Amino acid sequence: MTVVAVLARPPRPGLVLPELAGSGPLSDAEAADLYEAMLKDVLRAVDRSGGDLLINYRAGDDLPDEFADVDSEATVRAVAADVLGGTDDVRFEVQVGSTTAARVGNTVTHLLRDEGATSAGFVRPTAPFLTRTLVDSAAMKLRSTPVVLGPSTDGRLSFAAFAEPIDFDGALSPPELRTVTDRAIDVDLDADFVELTPTVARPGDLPTALSLLNARRRAGRLVPEHTAGVVDDLGLAVVDDGEGPRVVRD
Repeated sequence: MTVVAVLARPPRPGLVLPELAGSGPLSDAEAADLYEAMLKDVLRAVDRSGGDLLINYRAGDDLPDEFADVDSEATVRAVAADVLGGTDDVRFEVQVGSTTAARVGNTVTHLLRDEGATSAGFVRPTAPFLTRTLVDSAAMKLRSTPVVLGPSTDGRLSFAAFAEPIDFDGALSPPELRTVTDRAIDVDLDADFVELTPTVARPGDLPTALSLLNARRRAGRLVPEHTAGVVDDLGLAVVDDGEGPRVVRD
């Protein structure tokens, strides 16, 4: 069974999705609302899969100084309780490490080497289109392939899982997908892939994500419920006036 660590920050304005709130179309508060919604959709997908959910949160004293007094665990636990109906059976652990790659590496390596997990992976809350089917598909592939990666746009990763650890030092240097694949091959580990899942962290991510969301809803297919609700509340829409798609407010 794959242990899937969701890398969560407390959804506070100014702390999460800084690129969307800075040069993007959202305010700090709106970006925090969107992040919380996406986090809920990711938590639900992992919880409903055959994997074991681990919520890997950033400690308050590991956040920028203006957020050092935030109770990260309590804040993230409240989000999880709201979407999962409680957290009695949910595992929470604080992230340890000076960089994202170090934190991911510490978590995955600890699970594999110290706890004897068959496989372990991570997903960011910015991957709202993650489904339980994708998590379960990755688990199946891990039975024969020790590294399974979920591509996102622009060479990024939305999801990654490992049956054997790699050298995680600098492993998330862009393009993440190529870098992690190279690290696997460097230690003679085969790599496989699940379907591309767009992430939402930058202004350029929004046209793809919103177009996919609207198309799936129009076709009567599964959509990330909480993310869709916030998108509707914010009145975000995609238009193309001949100069490429852009996001506007209805």
